[in-house]
Amino acid sequence: MTLTDPTTTAFTAPAAPAHPLASLSPAEITAVHTIVSGIDDIDEATRFAYVGLEEAPKSEVLAWERGEGALPARRARVQLLNLRTAHSLDLVVSLATGEVLRSTELDGSDGQLPILDAEFEEVGVIANESAEWVAALAARGLTTADVVLVPLSAGHYGYENEVGRRVLRTFAFRQDHPADHPWAHPVDGLTAYIDVAARAVIEIVDTPGFTVPETHGNFDDPDLQGPPLEGLKPIVITQPEGSSFTVDGEHVTWGEWDLRIGFDTREGLILRQLSFAGRPVMYRGSISEMVVPYADPAPNRFWQNYFDTGEYLFGRYTNELELGCDCVGDITYVDATLADENGMPRTVRNAVCMHEEDFGTLWKHTDIFTGSSEVRRSRRLVISFFTTVGNYDYGFYWYLYLDGTIECEAKLTGILFTSAHPGEDYPFASEVAPGLGAPYHQHLFSARLDMTVDGVANVVNEIDAVRVPISAGNPAGNAFTKRVTPITSEKVSGRIADGAVNRVWQIASTEKTTERGQATSYMLFPTETPVLLADDASSIAARAAFATKNLFVTKYDPDERYAAGDFVNQHPGGAGIPAFIAGDEPLVGEDLVLWHTFGLTHFPRNEDWPVMPMDYAKFTLKPYNFFERNPVLNVPAPANTHCAPMAHADGHGHGPHADAAPASGAHGHEHGAHGHDGHAGAHHC
Repeated sequence: MTLTDPTTTAFTAPAAPAHPLASLSPAEITAVHTIVSGIDDIDEATRFAYVGLEEAPKSEVLAWERGEGALPARRARVQLLNLRTAHSLDLVVSLATGEVLRSTELDGSDGQLPILDAEFEEVGVIANESAEWVAALAARGLTTADVVLVPLSAGHYGYENEVGRRVLRTFAFRQDHPADHPWAHPVDGLTAYIDVAARAVIEIVDTPGFTVPETHGNFDDPDLQGPPLEGLKPIVITQPEGSSFTVDGEHVTWGEWDLRIGFDTREGLILRQLSFAGRPVMYRGSISEMVVPYADPAPNRFWQNYFDTGEYLFGRYTNELELGCDCVGDITYVDATLADENGMPRTVRNAVCMHEEDFGTLWKHTDIFTGSSEVRRSRRLVISFFTTVGNYDYGFYWYLYLDGTIECEAKLTGILFTSAHPGEDYPFASEVAPGLGAPYHQHLFSARLDMTVDGVANVVNEIDAVRVPISAGNPAGNAFTKRVTPITSEKVSGRIADGAVNRVWQIASTEKTTERGQATSYMLFPTETPVLLADDASSIAARAAFATKNLFVTKYDPDERYAAGDFVNQHPGGAGIPAFIAGDEPLVGEDLVLWHTFGLTHFPRNEDWPVMPMDYAKFTLKPYNFFERNPVLNVPAPANTHCAPMAHADGHGHGPHADAAPASGAHGHEHGAHGHDGHAGAHHC
């Protein structure tokens, strides 16, 4: 790869944004296209697999913010794929000079670039040109016109005929008419393996004996839905004085919270530089990877496992949210600017949604001695987006609370990936409709949490509840205590959640303390669910090593962004977390990144068909001795005379803010919609 003569290549640097971590602007994406167009071996078959911000190292950003360094240079990462030759390049380019700063050519041995929509679109065409495929369909009484094909990532199983090739696998689903949801009619026992660059079917796995299920799954059919449920009264969510947060570009403030948001084609929503009351908490939070491994070992299905972030880049499938449908209430939307596969900017309207929700009681007490009775309402700021990856729809919601708590929740809905069900004793799938199977599977998410709890000098402690046996010091046997175990180096950082001992992980400052000498900290509360259930010697365990534990901790490295590595597609395994911890860096008093696996294990039920009600998975980060006392004593009492603080005998209101003007209430439900758009909007649905 070489550049053309720079004297003949016009390049004008786009205006740099005010903040070095701002998402790429349309002008910057256009500049990336201009730079790439100057590479002499780029042609009309070249597509942009990824364009995103190459973030400046944390040290440079923090030095600039302290006034001790220059504004970090803007750089972009761009990945290029030639559809005809599969030639793949991974570049870093300067948005200031137009130079290619780094260039890596991929040969496929350590993974491939993510799968493009342009490749997905060709799978059906390539398969339908195969005489063997057409014959296999005909043996089942089907033609190519009767079916649609679902293009799927191939994984890595050491097959010689797949070495160096860009391979997709595909299933067929019968579609009875244009409005028919084909997921109800899997053509099981038939799979094509396709080299998309060579436009060739390289193998067909044909296992006869399966019947195509007949019952339709058209959840949008009024006859299947039945008469509308009666008796539901309108819920009107209003904030007469508007929302309590402010948004200036990607900068958000709310209560004591100050943060930036960003959006990326691969990771989707990114939260940056979260601070509370001027104190740093988390430098960067995102979903760095997710994997959906399936449990069916059948010859046509054993390879099913999908990395929706690394293989598919789920950020590019972000939904445009609509008022009154996805969004109800007083909402602020933020658009996302991404690059399309031709390298040009495109806007996803209403990609990110922000609103406040009432969240019940914040604190409350009625005292039997003083007679005081006070209550405060909780609320949270919700920052979210939704993405559709094939059959599943995922919402990712970050919640910020008035007391400094952070939560991340994944919401799952959409349509099950289906199979033909072999019979009632089949141990690897549920029968959700007559003859229709839904293989068991997991959804495992890796949250990359780049923590800065009161600064960059942190340690992670594992804290377990511990029984104390009856002894001279515990004669009644009632005692229990806690065991605190520092995680001292990367290789010993892999940890499993354990609800039996109330296991949590404390991210503590090694430099800052409370007035009483306690280390200021945040606590990570996991949800106790299984990690990866596949065998330790399996291909998926090697490729998704991050999912074998609930926690890994690494020393910050700007090049370590993705839990399964940079090039997940067809990677043989060992990238990401295994490579990150191989150096066994010390972890006490260091700049630390937590990699937290959370998710759910899904044994599908009848109620999940034909469209799945929402399911949930989450984790919580909560302040632990980060403050000297309850940080929300200053929240005003509700604007309701019935909730007014009870008076003392001297007639003065009880409580530190009895005379404060009440704050207006706020309530959101799911997503909300910005007041400029109005509050009805149901016609959009």
